[in-house]
Amino acid sequence: MRRRSLVAATSASAAAAYTASKVLLRDEGRRDRLTRTARIWRLTARRALHLAATKVRGVAADEERRKHLEDQFIIKSAEDVARELGNMKGVIMKAGQMLSFIIESMPPEARAALATLQADVPPMSPKTAAGVVRAELGEEPEELFLEWSETPVAAASIGQVHRAVTRDGRIVAVKVQYPGIDTAIGSDLANAELLYAMLSSFTLKNLDTKSLVEELRARMFDELDYRLEASCQAEFAERYREHPFVHVPDVLPEYSTRRVLTSEWVDGMNFQQFIERSDEAKRQRAAEVLFRFVQGSIYRSGVFNGDPHPGNYRFHESGRITFLDFGLVKRWAEGELERLVPLIDPLLDRDPDEMVKRMVSVGFLSENHGLEAQHVWEYVIMPYRAYLDPVFEFTPEYTQKSIAKMIDITGPYSDVIEKLMMPTSFVILDRVVWSLSALLGKLGARNRWREILDEYRFGAAPVTELGRAEATWLVERSKQVGNGRIL
Repeated sequence: MRRRSLVAATSASAAAAYTASKVLLRDEGRRDRLTRTARIWRLTARRALHLAATKVRGVAADEERRKHLEDQFIIKSAEDVARELGNMKGVIMKAGQMLSFIIESMPPEARAALATLQADVPPMSPKTAAGVVRAELGEEPEELFLEWSETPVAAASIGQVHRAVTRDGRIVAVKVQYPGIDTAIGSDLANAELLYAMLSSFTLKNLDTKSLVEELRARMFDELDYRLEASCQAEFAERYREHPFVHVPDVLPEYSTRRVLTSEWVDGMNFQQFIERSDEAKRQRAAEVLFRFVQGSIYRSGVFNGDPHPGNYRFHESGRITFLDFGLVKRWAEGELERLVPLIDPLLDRDPDEMVKRMVSVGFLSENHGLEAQHVWEYVIMPYRAYLDPVFEFTPEYTQKSIAKMIDITGPYSDVIEKLMMPTSFVILDRVVWSLSALLGKLGARNRWREILDEYRFGAAPVTELGRAEATWLVERSKQVGNGRIL
């Protein structure tokens, strides 16, 4: 009887402790959400006060002085936002990463401040990181690995990367997800729209913040499951195995779970280091590699990385580029690419009437749109002007002006923007096109882009040294496919 009473009492105590721990975690989660929300509101309030003061000072100022005041506001806002977002991680920091790369219209000082969000953010403590590894893989990092670096080598929006050595001597990168990041995402998404609106005060005056928030919502929940990312990365690694200029690190599935992703370690220069150390020839080569990786994935593989930004590349002296981070991968569903392809030919052949006709047939425009075909063509061609000339040079100015026109809902193409119906499946592709354009602009990329594109769309003969190297690789890979390997 006494034994049963003791067991009952012990069970009751355990249940009470469990309940208490749940309440404590719930309270901690609530406090975290309140803290994050309060931080955003304080940030917004500071920026709003500064904005009001800037506008007051600008009333009596001449145009040059007003422009100076506005630039100073943008710079201070970017510095303030970078400090806050780096501490918050999650959706809010991902928003900053997207803004720091896509918004080319900011002053250089502002872009530099936001660029810190691409790689360098405050890490979690060694104890916390070890706790995630232990919970996911069943052992302490020091027991799992021959060597484990407590200090992360990189920290990003939902996780940080540690260098380790496996028991069999392989050097690996171990991405560890921040604990509790999933519970913070919901409240962050609501805050992100407020933050976008604040940031667009002087940069993108007509930015559609709601669409961006929806894209972030879908993107972030996909990225939370590292098993999905591991599967995508392993697929890309196999597709590009032994490629002459593209490398994707292999995944170690035995060390990968929902919140831990382990892959082959890769040394190399980041984007900024490459820009500083490379000459013109190396930059042109790198630009072509980036372009070929994107187009080859879209048209040949039917699956492509939807997150092309500078933090996801490592550049090597050999001219190869390693591609990292496959948290957002778009796979064409049946018929999706087939709906897009018929629009491209009349667009690039400068045939507005046929282009608009096909846009109506696939649902991009309604039959009674009432728009002039030439006017629509001038809007739609903006991301694709590189394919109109035999040789085209990307510049930051080209990207900046084109993006500004594309999103200006009160500008000369507001009527097209209002009536254009962009299918959800093409939102990611649209972002890839602009992100790649911005990257190529930073590299000053100059090439025969239309002819290179034709290699991937039509199987045309290669027109550059890299194209010929890839064609040779494709022949060898086609032989391997016959032996059961993936192309």
